[in-house]
Amino acid sequence: MSFIWFLIIGGVIGWLAGMIIGKDVPGGIIGNIIAGIIGAWIGGTLLGSWGPKISDFYVIPALIGAIILVFIVSLIMKSMRKAT
Repeated sequence: MSFIWFLIIGGVIGWLAGMIIGKDVPGGIIGNIIAGIIGAWIGGTLLGSWGPKISDFYVIPALIGAIILVFIVSLIMKSMRKAT
């Protein structure tokens, strides 16, 4: 059951990051989950573990990491569209 919560919280964090940036995460729900999980790793690496914890995610660092990831992915996607 904890794995399901892990996926749900990862998806919500990825979705929130996309909403804050104003860009859609490619891949829909799966993209949001991946962005949330990778964002949590990035945020935990850069900022450490602090703030409220939900299902193995420290929410604030995970959200900041996901925002960074979504921003970088949106820049890459934008440059790929210009190249074609």
